[in-house]
Amino acid sequence: MNKFLQRWAVFAGLVAVWEALGLLADDPFFPPPSEIAVAAWEWWVLEPENLTDHVLPSIGRLLAAWAIASVIGVALGLLLGRSDRAMEYANPLLVFLRSIPPPALVPVFLLLFKVGTSMQVATIVFGVIWPVLLNSVDGARSVDVTKVDTSAVFQIRRAQWVFGVVLPAASPKIFAGLRVSLSLSLVLMVISELVAADNGIGWQLMQAQRDFDYTRMWAGVVLLGVLGYGLNTALLAVERRALAWQPRSRDEQHA
Repeated sequence: MNKFLQRWAVFAGLVAVWEALGLLADDPFFPPPSEIAVAAWEWWVLEPENLTDHVLPSIGRLLAAWAIASVIGVALGLLLGRSDRAMEYANPLLVFLRSIPPPALVPVFLLLFKVGTSMQVATIVFGVIWPVLLNSVDGARSVDVTKVDTSAVFQIRRAQWVFGVVLPAASPKIFAGLRVSLSLSLVLMVISELVAADNGIGWQLMQAQRDFDYTRMWAGVVLLGVLGYGLNTALLAVERRALAWQPRSRDEQHA
């Protein structure tokens, strides 16, 4: 608990410094947090249609794309991780595809899906699948040899082998990939909405910038930070529950 309070005390101190510098600078490009908070309140509380028409659709696209990438990445990663030959053939293609910056494919996805949710989801999926896939491959390869030999001796069924042995052993690395991909999902969500969209948080940021409403623009940036923190905290809670069977260090227990 002490560490928790210390962390938030440091955060509060940084916000206080930002407030002081913002008031002293009196710069429209660098508003203090108090003005940003007022703009956020007016934007999403006093104008609730902004919440329903922009924030919620963005979150929906982000979570849908992340879920699709997670399912495909874990399934394909476990398959490739347990097959050296399959990984040998697939590795050059994987290296080639993951080297392509997702924003560079936005024009391609625009041609394929037109402007809309499908294009944005495709952009996010392509960009965030790689951490999940590669961590799943690494996790599947890390299954203890003793477990492999024991499973072979008892001749357990394929499904039981995958879900009862491989998946639990690979879970720590899979969750690490899921955390990275969730952060990337937020970034790519904004990029896709900046380029081609008629709603969403990214679209609102662009509109605020075009209207020279920099306080609202900063309110959108802060909202993205809050969303990222909230989603990461929720995923960490799920991870701790799912991996409760694993021993944890003392620092992790008090985090």
